[in-house]
Amino acid sequence: MLKKIINFTQEIGTIMYVGGILSHIVIGVILGHSDASTAYHVGIYKEMSAYILILPGLAIKIVSDLVLYFQYEHKPNWLKLKFLMIAFLAINAFVFLVPMMPELVTLAKESLPAGQVSQAYLDKANTEKLIGMSNVIPLILELLLGSFKPKLGSERQ
Repeated sequence: MLKKIINFTQEIGTIMYVGGILSHIVIGVILGHSDASTAYHVGIYKEMSAYILILPGLAIKIVSDLVLYFQYEHKPNWLKLKFLMIAFLAINAFVFLVPMMPELVTLAKESLPAGQVSQAYLDKANTEKLIGMSNVIPLILELLLGSFKPKLGSERQ
């Protein structure tokens, strides 16, 4: 029963986390930052959705993974690797991406009088985009490891 609860909790966390990330991508592609006003409003949306969806979803994933970890007497390699991936994603989120959200909003707001986004905004937005893209492979691996729980390394024998 506990494993079913853990799995359900992980799924909720994944939906919130991945859904929030996908919404960031979609709004950026659709609206972008063609002018300062759009960049400002897109920035507010991204910042709030990070606080409402992405960070709570990531926290739920981490807590449920920790509970899952303590369910195993012998820790399987897929779980160890999953923790490595989630650690990478958490560091990227809390150290780099989340602190950038208010900075981007501030830079966009400062660009409003000119009507177009500043070079400082464009540079910071490009950095945010690159760091966000670096999450793709660890996120896919983390999801695959949690879904399929493959035997890795010496466990295969």
